[in-house]
Order: sequence, then C-alpha cells, then structure tokens
Amino acid sequence: MRKLLIAIGVLLAAHAALLFVRPSGADTGTEGDGLRVGIVFDVGGRGDKSFNDGAYLGAERAARELGAQIRFVEPGEGSDREAGLRLLAAQGMDLVIGVGFIFTDDLSGLAAEYPNTRFAGVDFSLKTDDAGNVVPPPANLAALKFREEQGSFLVGALAALTSKTKRVGFVGGMDIPLIHKFEAGYRAGVLHVCPECRVSVQYAGVTPEAFRNPGRGKELALSQYNSGVDVIFHASGSTGLGVFEAARATGRLAIGVDADQYPEAPGYVLTSMVKGVDNAVYDIIKRAKDNQFHGGVFEFGLREGGVRYVYDENNRKLIPDPVRARLEQLRNEVIAGRIRVPSTR
Repeated sequence: MRKLLIAIGVLLAAHAALLFVRPSGADTGTEGDGLRVGIVFDVGGRGDKSFNDGAYLGAERAARELGAQIRFVEPGEGSDREAGLRLLAAQGMDLVIGVGFIFTDDLSGLAAEYPNTRFAGVDFSLKTDDAGNVVPPPANLAALKFREEQGSFLVGALAALTSKTKRVGFVGGMDIPLIHKFEAGYRAGVLHVCPECRVSVQYAGVTPEAFRNPGRGKELALSQYNSGVDVIFHASGSTGLGVFEAARATGRLAIGVDADQYPEAPGYVLTSMVKGVDNAVYDIIKRAKDNQFHGGVFEFGLREGGVRYVYDENNRKLIPDPVRARLEQLRNEVIAGRIRVPSTR
C-alpha cells in the first residue's frame, strides 16, 4: 500500500508540474489506434524557425503519412522538461521524444524507470567511462545524433570562397561541446580552401538562454561585421535572428543553421547548414510504428542526408558555378573519407 501511495504521489506531482507547461498546439493525427507519440520541445520552442520547428515538421509528417497521434509539450522553464517527459511516459505514450541535448539526463533516468516505454533524444549527449569508452544509451532509448561538423565544413568552405575580405565569423549559442562541433567543422572548411583566412569566433553565453537572445546575437554580429568580417555562420537557435538583422543593417552575408533560413533575410543569407531533424524524428517514429525500434546510437551525416547546405533558386545568384562545383567536390571527398572533418576544437 505504501508503494502504491508513493507512486500515486509521483504522478500527481508530475501533473501539477505540467500546469506550468505550455502545450504547443493540439494533438495531431486521427483518433484511433495510431502510434501515440509525445514530444517535448527544446529551449526556444515552436517558432524558432530552426531546430524545434524541424522536429515539429517531422512529427507532422508522421501524423499525415503514418497516422501517428502526436502530443507536443513546450516547457516554460528548465524544471518543466523532466515533468513533461514524465507525464507523457506515465500516460502510456508509445514513444517519447526529447528535442535537444539538454534532455539527456532526464531521458536516461526515465528510460530506466519506464523500461517498457520507448524513448528518443535528438542530439542526445553520449557519456564516456573512465577509460574513454562511449557508454551506450539504455536499450529502450535511441540517441539521434548528427555529424554537424561535416555540414559546417562545407559552409565554411563556401564562406571563405565568397569572402572579399578573407575575414569570416562564427556566432555560437551556448558555449558547449555540441556547438563546438559546428565551430570546428566551419573553421576546418574555411582553412581548407583559404589557409590565409581568419575566423572570428564568439558565443552568446554559457546557459541555455544563449539560444534565445536575438539582441545578443545582433550585438555580436555587428561587432564582427564592423571589424571587417563579411560572412558570419551562426549556430545559436533564435539568437541567430539577431545575426540576420545585423547582416541586413550592414549589407553583409550570414549563413543560417538547422533549417533553410533564407526567408529571415532574403538576399543576405548566403546559405544554411541544414540538419535533418525532421527526417530523424520521422524515421524514429516510423521505426516504432513498424516494430523496428531499438535503442542505440543513430548518426546522420552527409552520407545519410542528415546534414547539407542549401543551394536553390533563392541563393543561386550568390554562389558562382565554380564555387558550387568546388563544394560538390569537397562533399564527395568527405563522404568517401578522403577528408576527415574534426568535431572538436
């Protein structure tokens, strides 16, 4: 009886905590026997025109094509994240997804607590043991990871090949290893095609708030542009919206991240380094629906179509044909393993 009362208390606490969580839209999908999927968004939430919106699109596709029933939860504060995941697990969702590295510890704990529930973490942060070996996630937890350094390598090469000042910049969000992957790949791409080029690097902060501070993004970008930088790649969530404002104000170029961000500053967005968050979310939902879900690490790089750079009718005029040909050559060399892109600084 005591254990039962404790369990009931935990569930009540989770429900109470969710009173402070803002649901993002209604449940998606048809009523019936469709796979039930719960998704908790990262810092910045829906409307970031980047990472979270990519996850939303993948889930919407799963609802449309697979008949999945999706429930979205957008946490208001950091403490809400675990409560959101816990409530979805307690409600018996078939699959619970946390969007962002910040969910790593919460997902690991809940996967152990709910061994019969399937979990997935976008950008799940793998840990290593004392010997430096990667600790695999629990058997019911899928770690969805991207080779951001590979896509960043290509946009770094593009930045260098189009720069007139041989000064390019990088604005990161939170100063953490995940964003260092973008920086490392970008720097490597710049120096691969232009050894004499200089790369200016700045971060918006050391807390998750660094991913949703457009004012800080604009401040950092203006500082770089005014120092002679003429192309800036941002990996900073909605903070990057400030980078685009600075690009428009100075007539310089910016490079978007996670999604095609050309609409944010038409004519001033050279390209975007797209992460296939939508494809990864759709893929793991489909695996669950087809009873092919299993825990482990799923990596998406250039070879798998997990990362890419945007080249279309919007930005074609900004990328000369010889530059485009060079980028495709570099892309093929990375895929073939002839170029190994660093993922750390």
